[in-house]
Amino acid sequence: MKRLFSFVVTVAITLSASAQIALGEKGGVISGSVESNNIVYFNDSALSTPAPDTHFGSNDYIKVDYAVDRFSAGIQVETYLPALQGYEIGNYGNQFKVLVPMVYAQWQDKSYSVTVGNMYEQFGNGLIFRSFEDRQLGFNNSLLGARVTYNLGDYFAVKAIYGRPRLYTNYQTGWAGGADLSLSLGDMFGMKNGALFIEGSYVNRYEKVSDIAADNMLNMYSARLNFDHSGFTLRGEYVGKGKDYTQLGNKGWAGYGEIGWAGKGFSFTGSVRALSRMLTPLAAGGAGTGNTLNYLPAMTRQYTYMLANLEPYQVNAEGEIGGQVDVYYTYRSKNNRYRYWNFHANYSTYYTLRKEQSKSGNRERLWQDINVDVTRQWSKKLKTTLLYSFQEWNPYHGYHHRTYVSNIFVADVQYKFDRKKSLRVEAQYLLSGEHEGDWGAALVEFNLAPKWSFFVSDMYNIGRGDKGTDKNYYSVGGSLTIKRTRIQLSYGRNRAGYVCSGGVCRFSPEYNGINLAVTASF
Repeated sequence: MKRLFSFVVTVAITLSASAQIALGEKGGVISGSVESNNIVYFNDSALSTPAPDTHFGSNDYIKVDYAVDRFSAGIQVETYLPALQGYEIGNYGNQFKVLVPMVYAQWQDKSYSVTVGNMYEQFGNGLIFRSFEDRQLGFNNSLLGARVTYNLGDYFAVKAIYGRPRLYTNYQTGWAGGADLSLSLGDMFGMKNGALFIEGSYVNRYEKVSDIAADNMLNMYSARLNFDHSGFTLRGEYVGKGKDYTQLGNKGWAGYGEIGWAGKGFSFTGSVRALSRMLTPLAAGGAGTGNTLNYLPAMTRQYTYMLANLEPYQVNAEGEIGGQVDVYYTYRSKNNRYRYWNFHANYSTYYTLRKEQSKSGNRERLWQDINVDVTRQWSKKLKTTLLYSFQEWNPYHGYHHRTYVSNIFVADVQYKFDRKKSLRVEAQYLLSGEHEGDWGAALVEFNLAPKWSFFVSDMYNIGRGDKGTDKNYYSVGGSLTIKRTRIQLSYGRNRAGYVCSGGVCRFSPEYNGINLAVTASF
């Protein structure tokens, strides 16, 4: 009955989600969105992970917002019937959950705003505070409390927050609050063709975990510099973190710097970062990826290709030092706008920071990625992309002197038959004599704009010698888009591994099943 209920609710809401509901000039506007992700799991003797007892999982989200003049309010309802495998929210409370994690009201004036209820916020790069939602990760650490912002023209901006953070199904007993300030020196001194900002943040987390007040209270601060002028950019941030019970009373810190330039057809970005003891949980008794108050981006290239993304980099919050360099160049034909070359190169590497992080006492490599890709638009119809990536990663987070190396090759061909019909083909190969050995992968995608899309893909662990599993991870499916509604249906095997978004990762077990995803807005 619960499966049937989930399906009926999803279909009913989706069919009704067609347009914004206007309530008249003074009555305001109601808008919202619906998202439903469902999997029917099958037992597969070739897989090591059995299907769950329910053989079903469903993560569903309904969000409704109302706005009139300067006032707005909203609510979000979530259901897990039960949660999909790999989503940590399924480990909390009863198997079947109905939550109301988001209720807010806001007044937005010309120079200030006041919000009460649930909210998302980020200070700077998020190194000391980021409250956000990522449904792909099953992540939502919204703050239940109040936020006030104030702007003095273009010169000065300040915002302050205070509330209780959400950890999966419950709000914590502790509190978090802080303030963020931004001063525009560029506007104050009439800078032309550029901008100069000096910014700073302060965050406090209080949770009674002992009788010693110093252990109950955590203080963090950051200072930032942002400069832009005629295509040149300069970014810098330093973070100080006070004594934290999660680090046995040790302090933490982080430093970040970035320099870049962008001109006609060319861009360059170089960044460096070091951090130490920057794991900052919401609650002492919490667990999982969602138990975090801050955000530590990976600062590596983010791939969409299957084999290039088999082992994504996970930030070592205990301590790391490294950075990345990114170079992009495009050459376009003067006679034919449909013909051009894109050249892209990227390099990133990270090491352990402190000697106690490794058994040897030396800095150990955590990650390295050297990649280049070339895209050629041959004509209005034909485009090709070739990519090579050399990846080296440490499965022990640097404690042991051991890394695995992968050489990844990708060929991507897109052909447009006409304005509606197009075909895309991917061929990929991962060459490695280590870990799981070699992999091969392929994807064929056919699109009938603007409604239909179909695909078939396969990823095979070939192995070499005693390595590899000889497993096929196949998938076939399609999608239908009608106005603001998209329905996607697929069937296949999913490989076990980490699903990452910007450096935040969750583990997803392997499975065999049917996937139904529905998204709609109104």
